[in-house]
Amino acid sequence: MSKYNFVHLHNHSEYSLLDGMIQVDKLVGKAKELGMNSVAITDHGNMYGAIEFYKKCKAEGVKPIIGSEFYFTPTSRFDKSARNANHLILLAKSEIGYKNLIKLSSYSFTEGF
Repeated sequence: MSKYNFVHLHNHSEYSLLDGMIQVDKLVGKAKELGMNSVAITDHGNMYGAIEFYKKCKAEGVKPIIGSEFYFTPTSRFDKSARNANHLILLAKSEIGYKNLIKLSSYSFTEGF
């Protein structure tokens, strides 16, 4: 039984440039140390750390929850002049969800905001 029935679902790692600070291995290590069964990674606008995070979690017996903090605008992702960008945390529930996050992340880098 875990010490905590709480799961951190919004964590920025070193891959959230100028925002996140914790290294992936330290995030997973701390979750394990605290007896947490799972932990999420939700870096800002990217999924660069997802594979490293997944592998570290599996090695430590912690369930990885992969996500990202996406930016969205009130108009369109093609509107790069939008000043009212908001944030939305998206978490993958399955492999299909993970693949959808990859697609969304790719679209944001290649097509718009």
